[in-house]
Order: sequence, then C-alpha cells, then structure tokens
Amino acid sequence: MRGLFVTGTDTGVGKTRVATALAHALSLRGMRVRARKPVESGVDARTGPLDAQALREAAGAHEPLDRVCPLRLRAPLSPERAARLEGVQLDLDDLLASLRADADDGFVLVEGAGGFLSPIARGALNADLAQALALPVLVVAADRLGTLNHTLLTIEAVRARGLAVAAVVLNAPVAGDTREMDNAGELARWLGRPVASLPHCDAAVPAAWRDDASRLVAVVDALLDGGPA
Repeated sequence: MRGLFVTGTDTGVGKTRVATALAHALSLRGMRVRARKPVESGVDARTGPLDAQALREAAGAHEPLDRVCPLRLRAPLSPERAARLEGVQLDLDDLLASLRADADDGFVLVEGAGGFLSPIARGALNADLAQALALPVLVVAADRLGTLNHTLLTIEAVRARGLAVAAVVLNAPVAGDTREMDNAGELARWLGRPVASLPHCDAAVPAAWRDDASRLVAVVDALLDGGPA
C-alpha cells in the first residue's frame, strides 16, 4: 500500500483541512488519490459526513462516498464511544478491511479520527490503525500556545510505534493569535527538519483546499520522493 496516514495532536486541529489540500495537490500531480475517512463521528443525518465529503471532492470525486467513509456515527465523540452508544460493533478489523480494498491502485490518503492516541474502534486507538497499515504519518497541530509540547509528544508516540513521520503541518485555528510565537521555527529547531504551516482560514470558506494545496508543495514533493518533509 502506498499512501499516508493523517493524524492530529488533538481533535479539531485541522486534519481535514490538511488532508483535503494534500488530496487536491496529489491529484494535480496526476495521482489517483483514494481518500479515506474510515469512520466519522458527529454525523448529522441531514448533511452526511462532512469531512468525508470534502475529502472525496478534493480527491476528484471519482469514488462513491460510501467507499470514502463506510462507517458513520451520530455522537460527536470518539468513534469507539459513539459506536457503543449506538449499539454498533466497531472493530479494528472492520476499518482495516475497508481501507485495504483497492489499496494497490493509487495513493491511499487516510484521515484518522481525533488525536493519534484517541480510541477509534473497540479496544483500538488511531495509533493501532496507523501501525497496522504501516503508512508514514503526517502530524497536524494547531498553531497556538502549547503546541510544542503536544506536537513533540505526538511525534514521540508515532515513532514509538515504529512509524515514519512524513511531515508536520501547523494550522492556525484563530486569526491573529500569534502572541509573538514562532511554533513552526521552534518545532523545526527541535526536530531538525522544516515544518509547514497554513494561515488562518474562515471555516465557512468552501473548498479552501484549492488554495491550501499550493502552500503544501514542499510536503507533496517530499511524499512523492519518499522522504520526510
């Protein structure tokens, strides 16, 4: 399987924003991107799985939504907890089976649910899913106070699973919330590698991934070359 596992330091840090930008950027390079959100919680039956819909569109909308996101849960909680509340049996093997279908054809871009050590299935964490897939991991973090600790902890957890850190991307959740910080520069110093960053974007802006794709050129180049960004 050729691909990438996109995880975060927490929930709501911008995983979908980064994953959609990467899906679009890879598609522009002629890659057949198989975007996957194996399970999405907090899904409103009236709107459907919004993260998965964005991933599908950014990847070129060449696959049905049920293939992109086969499992949807109502409660805005960890998938493990949400499934338990709905009486749904959600096992790691179920997620792996959906991800490995047609995995040999194209670039598989998997977006996890919540942070790297968040529960994603019965008795399983996002980390277990990433480890079973053996894909390089891209870590998304919110560009705010405290992110140095959260990001370094997450990277340590990824490496402890024997997985490669493909890249680190910071996403600014609040406009102008810099507080004289330079998280990208500080993380680059600690990690000994460049750290990409995305500026604040209004959540109401549709298809922001079209602009964000150009901001992640170095990350995409590194992914296609097989090295760290």
